[in-house]
Amino acid sequence: MPQFMIAYHGGNKPSSKEEGMAQMQKWQEWIESLGDKIINPGTPLPNSKIVTASYIEDEISPDRMMGYAIVKATNMDEATKIAQTDPFLENEGTIRVFQMMELT
Repeated sequence: MPQFMIAYHGGNKPSSKEEGMAQMQKWQEWIESLGDKIINPGTPLPNSKIVTASYIEDEISPDRMMGYAIVKATNMDEATKIAQTDPFLENEGTIRVFQMMELT
């Protein structure tokens, strides 16, 4: 079954410890609801750099990639439907879904 990366961009950080815990609970429930469709439940990306041939700089864009999860789905339509149920969207973030190509 094809694998898809759900990439998290932007979003608001919790305003309190309690709000953060509530968000984490929703995320854990979402992961559990996916059952065997989840490959990687989530990998945060706390720091990033922009690298070109001529410079390297810290990425400071509010829309930078914040993390990712990997799911398996029969096709892109199913993968995007999975992404639409992700509680990250409640934090005003954006999700991009990428089909992953398996190299053999």
